[in-house]
Amino acid sequence: MKKKFLVVALCLACVSAYAQKRPAKKRTRKTTTTQQTQPQAQQQLNSQQDNVVSQPVGDTSKRKAFDPNKPFERPLDGYYKKNNILNAKVTPLPNLRENDVAFAKRIWREIDIREKMNQYLASPKRRLIDVLLDAISAGELTAYDPTATKDDPGGDSFTVPLNANGARAKMADSSVVDKFDKDGNKIGSELRAGEFNPDSVVKFRIKEDWVFDRQRSVFEPRIVGIAPLIKPKAGGVDLDYQPAFWIYFPDARQVLATKEVVSRNSDATGLSFDDVFMKRMFASYIVKESNDKDERIKDYAQGIDRLYESEKIKKSLMDWELNLWSY
Repeated sequence: MKKKFLVVALCLACVSAYAQKRPAKKRTRKTTTTQQTQPQAQQQLNSQQDNVVSQPVGDTSKRKAFDPNKPFERPLDGYYKKNNILNAKVTPLPNLRENDVAFAKRIWREIDIREKMNQYLASPKRRLIDVLLDAISAGELTAYDPTATKDDPGGDSFTVPLNANGARAKMADSSVVDKFDKDGNKIGSELRAGEFNPDSVVKFRIKEDWVFDRQRSVFEPRIVGIAPLIKPKAGGVDLDYQPAFWIYFPDARQVLATKEVVSRNSDATGLSFDDVFMKRMFASYIVKESNDKDERIKDYAQGIDRLYESEKIKKSLMDWELNLWSY
């Protein structure tokens, strides 16, 4: 019996000794592994840091030296390209049927770009007049002669088209010069064009229709045409502002939609000239409304009374819409 207890005690002692030795091996093995892998990880981290430090801020790996035998590729002026405004599409207006027009009024108004709200239209970076003239020269837009005729007394019905040279000649600073015969007698006068200064264009005229669409129950303005105004001289005397040419606005929308306006607050406005006119982001005053006598405001009002009459016409349009509804 004593022998059996002795054998059991020896077995327990062996198992206990083996159990104490095995964790020690594991700890030693883990410590060895950690000691071996830590230098490798530190070395790899140092290698990555060296690569980051040695890499230049700008990616010059794709830059090529200038080769005079190859066409010049202009680098990107900035870190992103404004593709949204360049690929902008015009949002079409809802279709308007004649039977749905319950009320219509034609209005002529003028935009003075010397006013603070309109100064962005005359920014040297992108003037509205430069956009129009460049589109006319490129054949994207058609200019129409504003000269009054029997069929077009107002000269704004888009009846006589002008070529690019004719449109630019209209914009040049011109003056009326008298013509004399060989005996010194005056036989007439002619308009001579000078050099064009884009800063001389300080006003634009807009022709628009205010229409109430009873199908959609909407009273809205729709611009028909736009014209830059010039101030010719006759005998050294400045005449009143006159349209140089007319542009059919529905045709100009696609051109204006891809030209971004310049703002003093942010370079990333995202607004085009088409947005400016469609969202009515300009200050203007009315110079004429359609009437039976075809009179302009200046034909029956002078001085400050012109502004009062302009505001009166504007208020009458708003009152017409308000009188449609009952509250």
